[in-house]
Amino acid sequence: MRKKWSKLAGLGLIASLLLSACSNGGNSEQGGSPSGSDSPEASGRIKLTAFINQSPNLTTLDNPFTKQVEEKTNVELEFTVGPPNDNNDKRNVLMASGDYPALFLSGNFTPAEQMKFGKQGVFLPLNDLIDQYAPNIKQIFAERPDLKTAVTSSDGNIYAMPQVNECYHCWYAQKLWINQAWLDKLNLEMPTTTEEFAEVLRAFKTGDPNGNGVADEIPLSGALNTWHGDLTGFLMNAFIYNTGDGQPYSYIRVKDGQVQLSAAQPEWRDGLSYMASLYKDGLIDPQAFTQNPEGLQQLGNNPGDTILGAFAIGHAQMAVAGTDPRNYDYVAVPPLKGPGGVQLSGYYKSVGNQGRFVITDKADEDQQIAAIKLLDYLWTEEGTWGQVFSVEGHSWRKADDGQLTVNGEQASYQVDPSYRSETIHTDGWDQAGPDFRPRERFESEAVSQDMMSPEGYELRLVTETKKYEGFEPKEGEMFPIDIFISAEDGEKAAQFKATLEDYVKSNMLQFITGHKDIAKEWDGYVQGLDGLRLNDYLAILQSAYDADLNKTK
Repeated sequence: MRKKWSKLAGLGLIASLLLSACSNGGNSEQGGSPSGSDSPEASGRIKLTAFINQSPNLTTLDNPFTKQVEEKTNVELEFTVGPPNDNNDKRNVLMASGDYPALFLSGNFTPAEQMKFGKQGVFLPLNDLIDQYAPNIKQIFAERPDLKTAVTSSDGNIYAMPQVNECYHCWYAQKLWINQAWLDKLNLEMPTTTEEFAEVLRAFKTGDPNGNGVADEIPLSGALNTWHGDLTGFLMNAFIYNTGDGQPYSYIRVKDGQVQLSAAQPEWRDGLSYMASLYKDGLIDPQAFTQNPEGLQQLGNNPGDTILGAFAIGHAQMAVAGTDPRNYDYVAVPPLKGPGGVQLSGYYKSVGNQGRFVITDKADEDQQIAAIKLLDYLWTEEGTWGQVFSVEGHSWRKADDGQLTVNGEQASYQVDPSYRSETIHTDGWDQAGPDFRPRERFESEAVSQDMMSPEGYELRLVTETKKYEGFEPKEGEMFPIDIFISAEDGEKAAQFKATLEDYVKSNMLQFITGHKDIAKEWDGYVQGLDGLRLNDYLAILQSAYDADLNKTK
């Protein structure tokens, strides 16, 4: 997520978060040693060809951290660089041509792709290599068997290793933020139910909370194509579990061991009816279903009076700039209770099994050993913070005695404030590699204990997130984010998923805005799902879910 947030920082948003080619300035796509050292033969190092994505915020990969990696692991890295935000296009071209490198550091291979290329022998199993040459990872697996289980495919092999980023406030990223100053002005309590929330929005619309005598207030808004800016995600969870749009398995839940599409259940219809009533009363911004993040930011950062009452998004400063004092007026709304007593929060805890790190069949035995030793280093604290920030002493260093974390404990490290404020960096890998940030490491940064200061934003996020903890569905009621689907079923599932999710989103918008009558056209909508082979899609997910349960036994 920090990649997305760093772009927002360029717009003046200060998100003080932990989420925080070769030489020639990174302009060449392929080349020799980025460190400019002698040849591998002369230096005694093992040469590794490696694919990596270069962030637009990173000027070059020929930097101190790359050199440190080479020195620490006795390798010579020859990068093939993927351009930023290319949707894995460069990677796909390499795989299709057969001209791929020995190593991927930014592979982003899905579980289905891992199974496919693993079965073909293109991706090499990592199990024995980790056992013999990666003592750090082997120890992590012993302490975190859940992590080992998550990265192990259904055939028992580990074909790829992820970036692990256990961000607490990201686990509960489906948040809704409300203007506390407006609540106070109108003598309103924080809403706890869907009906109370509707009454608050009506008061925002008619009560002139910004005090300018003009009915210019926008009670509720959101944005598409951004991190949980879809307001239907939060609101629907008062009726039935809704992961929201853009998730690995959007709109899917598990009930009594059966995988279901939430968007086909009667409770979904009830949620749509509720949102349609809000829309009809003018309480939802019509642009919320079409605008991009910049549109939401224009509302939040309105140069005149405050006009935005509430909005859905992952964290407040994605909508109201950290440099704007009004961002402190917004607090998170706890999960709302619906008329049926449902009160859920979206939950996205995952150790991740998107394959960042892969060793291919282009690597000989010495290169395989060198590559796994490289990964073992990248998963150390020094290797992780080097990927995220830079080498120690450049933009991070050990914390001083007395510096505290978000949990009020002695901090392990501190980040130079300049790193947060600068949008262009000259060191590190800007999170392109397979770093390892378990929660205890993630939350070991020194932060200001004043959560209403710019330096205390991470503490503020953690504090607001605690409102959502405990409202996530019970174990066994969520379809796992980390799940392997067989190579045979993977492509079919992807096709079904895309078609079904587009259909759900299109109809959801039409029902909410009144272009379709829920009372008259709901049954036709459900029948349309059957025509898009919903049952076939659910059968594939059910098979993968059952296999995943057996894997953990």
